[in-house]
Amino acid sequence: MININSIKAVILAGGSGTRLWPLSRLQLPKQFLRLQGERTLLESTVEHLSPLILPSDVLVVTGVEHAEGEAYNSLRPYQTLLEPVGRNTAPAIALAAAWLQNHGDGEDPIMVVLPADHIIKQTEALQDALRKSVDLAKEGKLITFGIKPTRPDTGYGYIKVRDQFATNGAMETLPVEQFTEKPSQTRAEQFMSEGNYYWNSGIFVWQTSTILAEIEAHLPDVYSVLNEIRTTWRESDKLQDSINRHFSTMPNISIDYGVLEKSTNVSLIPCELGWSDVGSWDTVHEIAEHDDAGNAVQGYTIVKDCRNSLIHSNNRLVAAVGVQDVCIVETADAVLITKRGESQRVREIVDELKKANAQERVLHLTVQRPWGQYTVLEELPGFKMKRITVNPGGCLSLQCHQHRSEHWVVISGTASVTQEGEIITVTKNQSTYIPIGVKHRLENRGKIPLEMIEVQVGEYLGEDDIERFEDNYERR
Repeated sequence: MININSIKAVILAGGSGTRLWPLSRLQLPKQFLRLQGERTLLESTVEHLSPLILPSDVLVVTGVEHAEGEAYNSLRPYQTLLEPVGRNTAPAIALAAAWLQNHGDGEDPIMVVLPADHIIKQTEALQDALRKSVDLAKEGKLITFGIKPTRPDTGYGYIKVRDQFATNGAMETLPVEQFTEKPSQTRAEQFMSEGNYYWNSGIFVWQTSTILAEIEAHLPDVYSVLNEIRTTWRESDKLQDSINRHFSTMPNISIDYGVLEKSTNVSLIPCELGWSDVGSWDTVHEIAEHDDAGNAVQGYTIVKDCRNSLIHSNNRLVAAVGVQDVCIVETADAVLITKRGESQRVREIVDELKKANAQERVLHLTVQRPWGQYTVLEELPGFKMKRITVNPGGCLSLQCHQHRSEHWVVISGTASVTQEGEIITVTKNQSTYIPIGVKHRLENRGKIPLEMIEVQVGEYLGEDDIERFEDNYERR
């Protein structure tokens, strides 16, 4: 009998999802998107674990920029650890294991590690594999789940196993020989022909003490920084401050290469999970529902004589005539068109946007915030215009700007506006003005959403021109 209280889930949600641009952005990557149905990929991952692992036993490791930005509301239901910088999976898993031990009342819990941004269609198969892996983890094994490849895909990692296998109940376990990250087309075809390779699902099961001992043995630099975090944490009782102070000195290394390739204690469980890492628009097309011509169509579209294509509209009408084997993805400020089979190269577009410091890499025109949302209506040198919605009870931080003034016009609802300590009420058809450098705060104390238009005027209009003094949502 498995004690579910001794099983904890660690969900890694720090990825940037660049290959799903323009829908995935730096501050709202794919793990926080609703690609299928009403749930985000993160929410779906948590749901697949229940009832074996309850949401209260889920720990999400993600970036500070996600927890303080658009993804804030998605993360609120879960316990979180925030990385000030990305350092790959080994440091994240080390930190999570230490956290679980500290919060386990002296227990040594089983730790299930999953990516936040994958799709699993066979929930029962996942739970069955998890139950069977727990016994192996209690024996000190490091367990990984492998997916039998269906094609020589260069977007997945591969795990090589030895031919012989041992049987554990009804589930075979295969000793792991080698990890390979995203091979060339030639090598992927070779792996398929050899037959003893599996796709790396990124799902792992082990006891916290086991993985920490392996990290100490194979990644002493990671373990040393982890001990610095633990020491500062015990002295100050402020874990996040300790993480912020030391985490950036962690080596940038994956758990696969840093530990699992070096360990002699790794076993693979082959799984049929209906799994996909949703790593490209080609993959999105593959897992989506198709019409009779093989098209996956979503949103406001008109499609004539098209075949085997993905056509995704997020805002405007997308009309396609006579195209075949393409991916078309529309958002309010960007349109992507790529041949199917070439969508892995979307990261090259994101690299160009990064070089240009382009906002289209970071944010959508409509941006979610803990208090509501805003949409950029127009932006030219010297001014920016937004539509702002503040939910009932929503409250922006007490803040000021050094480079811009703001003009607010209320369209509906009632705004409570704080300026230099004085609170005024602004209602429909009324307006107010916030000069440069003045401390101010916007709040909706009413029962209906507050809708308003904001016009910013200034030489610099970046979202980082915010100095916060107080914030109900503990953002910096």
